[in-house]
Amino acid sequence: MGKEVQTIGVLTSGGDAPGMNAAIRAVVREALAKGKKVKGILRGYAGLLDEDIIDMNAQSVSNILQRGGTILETARCLEFCTEEGQQRGAEVCRKQGIDGIVVIGGDGSFRGAQKLAAHGINTIGVPGTIDLDIACTDYTIGFDTAVNTAMDAIDKIRDTASSHQRCSIIEVMGRHAGYIALWCGLANGAEQVLIPEKYDYDEQKIVDDIIANRKRGKRHYIIINAEGIGHSTSMARRFEAATGMETRATILGHMQRGGSPTCKDRVYASTMGAMAADLLCEGKSNRVVAYKDGQFVDFDIDEALAMQKDFSEYQYDLAGRI
Repeated sequence: MGKEVQTIGVLTSGGDAPGMNAAIRAVVREALAKGKKVKGILRGYAGLLDEDIIDMNAQSVSNILQRGGTILETARCLEFCTEEGQQRGAEVCRKQGIDGIVVIGGDGSFRGAQKLAAHGINTIGVPGTIDLDIACTDYTIGFDTAVNTAMDAIDKIRDTASSHQRCSIIEVMGRHAGYIALWCGLANGAEQVLIPEKYDYDEQKIVDDIIANRKRGKRHYIIINAEGIGHSTSMARRFEAATGMETRATILGHMQRGGSPTCKDRVYASTMGAMAADLLCEGKSNRVVAYKDGQFVDFDIDEALAMQKDFSEYQYDLAGRI
């Protein structure tokens, strides 16, 4: 149990995700409702080291629930990966009167939170990443919006692929985790789903399947390719040369990070943000808010970072069968 806090800081770190603003809003208003002061730290850990910090009140977070991105902005900060940077971050907190921080981000952000906690600043992590790759939680802020954005785009690409009898390779985000690709594979009825967890780089198998499908009279062929596999444009050239089927690559890119968050992302992010503020108000530290087995819970950060993310072999096999 850490010390009771009086002033709570909140920051967003790493890649932005739809719903982060809902989490920020909940942190601010829940903390204010409990008599605490709140400060917003701009540009994540980089802004902390630069003392780019503002006072926040209820009005500061008005009219942001429906907005994508993060009003606090975000950045990568290599300096905060060093012991010197972490010590300086804790010193800035003490100088600014911040004795507790809510960190909204992914695993890398949580490692920073873990170090701040070790330096005496009460810290709570909230999982914000479109990749759904945090092991301790079944939900991460932004995934639902991102996967719906990708699904909608793939539906549109399928329309034109069918009109032109094309093979389409659609690259979605997911450098180390293929959850967006897997979910879209099921939701969009893709013929192939290429993900870092399972891809064997056997292109001939895909070529053979494209040719077999054309012989059966199929007019289009959809391949969803996770960012971690990549090389979609060169892959398209190789498949077209090998099959004779016109093949186009579409990289959805950062459009998946933007847009108004879904209802689920707004509600779950709000719940997690409020819970993070509650934990700080209870004097807790070095914790991560999570959604596990249908419940909002919290874990020790050390325990959370040591967990391994489960991957659904059944869903992956199902995407190939149906």
